[in-house]
Amino acid sequence: MNLPTRAQDAHATLAAAFNTGNVATVMSMYDVNGIIVPEPGKPVSGKEQFEEAIKAILSIKGKMEIKTVYCLQTGKLAVGRSEWNITDGQEVKVSAKGIELMQQQADGTWKIVIDHAFGALEGMVAQY
Repeated sequence: MNLPTRAQDAHATLAAAFNTGNVATVMSMYDVNGIIVPEPGKPVSGKEQFEEAIKAILSIKGKMEIKTVYCLQTGKLAVGRSEWNITDGQEVKVSAKGIELMQQQADGTWKIVIDHAFGALEGMVAQY
């Protein structure tokens, strides 16, 4: 799977990566030194914790769809707001609104540095 060459394509590429069901493919979308928040209030960082988070999400069998609400880019950084879900036929297994920070890599591709999968839900408050 090719990494996106435009920040605004990161959400669609991430959904396609998840839909392969392959951990390594999904991991390639992320800078594992960043942060992923796979469930509200539980941010993780580092390769091992990223991999555990990805495996947990992949264990939710179904198709992931991600709609880009917006993507704002300045230089090599971009912030995106997404609405995403995992469905199995008509059943919605997970649905949320996220916020993602992407960074352009030296080769011109984009990786996600911070993925707060539930960060745009109403009433979400940062926990320190």
